[in-house]
Amino acid sequence: MNNTDWKEALGKAFNLPVQDQPTDTDAVQQPDSSGDALEQQGSTRLDIVFERKGRAGKQATIVTGFTCDDQALKQVASRLKSSLGVGGSARGGEILIQGDFRQRVLDLLREMGFKARII
Repeated sequence: MNNTDWKEALGKAFNLPVQDQPTDTDAVQQPDSSGDALEQQGSTRLDIVFERKGRAGKQATIVTGFTCDDQALKQVASRLKSSLGVGGSARGGEILIQGDFRQRVLDLLREMGFKARII
């Protein structure tokens, strides 16, 4: 099996110099977003927004402000969806709940220990 690095292959194809080891100045520091959603409780405020635009008139409640990874976000979304008995999705730091459930989502998030507000 060939273990050629893709950067080396690209450098060879276009005659570009390949840097062997990245330096500290080259490394882009990402915020640590791989934490558990329950660890985020009480640390940041979540915003609950009601949307209808771009959804063919369908109503959606959106919870934004999560800084955890998608797996932990899906666990919180699953708990919300099952408590409300509705569908939805979770990705990219936000949870989408089908329908207008702003107050009930706020109550559930506060029960879970999150700081939240309706916008």
